[in-house]
Amino acid sequence: QVQLVESGGGMVQAGGSLRLSCAASGRTFTTYAMGWFRQAPGKEREFVGGLKQRGNSTFYVDSVKGRFTISRDNAKNTMYLQMNRLKPEGTAVYYCAASSLLYPAISYYYTSRTYGYWGQGTQVTVSS
Repeated sequence: QVQLVESGGGMVQAGGSLRLSCAASGRTFTTYAMGWFRQAPGKEREFVGGLKQRGNSTFYVDSVKGRFTISRDNAKNTMYLQMNRLKPEGTAVYYCAASSLLYPAISYYYTSRTYGYWGQGTQVTVSS
């Protein structure tokens, strides 16, 4: 099992940056397929980006490509989401998630049902 705790959310003006952290405890998180999701008020939770197991391969939804970057520090068992050039539509609760599926196809990363472990979420508010 793995426990996930997000941090780093806050309020920022449009065009600004934030870095979210997802600290994992329990099993080393390099054995998990990882994802970042967000959920805006009144909307469904949506996939933001994913990080494949063991390597550093990442991929993103089109709306954040070129602005968001996922990385990890294996020594700290922590995954990050660097968010640059934030837009007001980025206002949401951001969640990190882990899946114990072994090397799932990329399509699996996009659906929340893939993930068995979730953090509590961290609020990001982008003002215009």
